[in-house]
Amino acid sequence: MSTRTNPWVLSAPALVVYATFLVVPMALVFLISFFDFQFYGGMQATFTWKNYFEIFSDGYYYEIYARTFGVAAAVTVACLVLGTAEAYVLSRMANPWKGLFLMVVLGPLLISVVVRTLGWALLFGSTGLINKVLMGIGLTSTPVDLMYSNLGVGIALTHVLVPFMVISVWASLQRINPATEAAALSLGASQFTVIRRVIVPQVMPGILSGAIMVFAMAASSFATPAIIGGRRLKNVATAAYDEFLNTLNWPLGAALAVVLLLATVVVLLSANRIIERKYGAVFNQAGG
Repeated sequence: MSTRTNPWVLSAPALVVYATFLVVPMALVFLISFFDFQFYGGMQATFTWKNYFEIFSDGYYYEIYARTFGVAAAVTVACLVLGTAEAYVLSRMANPWKGLFLMVVLGPLLISVVVRTLGWALLFGSTGLINKVLMGIGLTSTPVDLMYSNLGVGIALTHVLVPFMVISVWASLQRINPATEAAALSLGASQFTVIRRVIVPQVMPGILSGAIMVFAMAASSFATPAIIGGRRLKNVATAAYDEFLNTLNWPLGAALAVVLLLATVVVLLSANRIIERKYGAVFNQAGG
């Protein structure tokens, strides 16, 4: 077996699984999005643009998409700041504290997203711990509305997704030569300047990778918005879920999912292009 064909043979099982469980279902969703739906007749296998016209002509769906991407952007920024800071602090810790705190940061990944979100729901309630503390110290006289709010969804999603940012930035930090930071400090640069001019540019590939993962997962998240946001604060995933299982309008639900996928890809590719244009040399060095 030649070395040229060997990688393809070895990756064939993974490609089969990928095609079976991702490409084929996505192709079916894309196909169904062009089907017609009649309230009494169900789904009709006739080609139509009606579902996409309904999405782009109804302000209700504009609001849902704006809410989805707005929360996803806010969560991405929060995870970027928190995750980068956590990864940097962890990289400067000595053993055994480094391993212990790394386990604390990444430990939530071992717990179901539903369980973690239900924990936040208990904390966010009008009689939950957060409101009791806020009222107890006198910051507010009435409970703060965190359940069924964008703020509550954002906080819960940040907690769920920040470990992914930590992992991504952590991997980039391990590639940095400590001598570069020491050299900058020896030349009189402050610690803040070293972080801003030396560390951050070198970890930009990890920051971008983490931001892409976080934004994509936040925009397509279902469990956390469904539990914290409820039916009054829908995002695209929960709206598509309602179309599929409540109204049984599969074509419209599929169209919502397709538009979400395409919009997410456009946003991520645009952000990637802008950042690569600014940090092209860093990305080339990381790739080499």
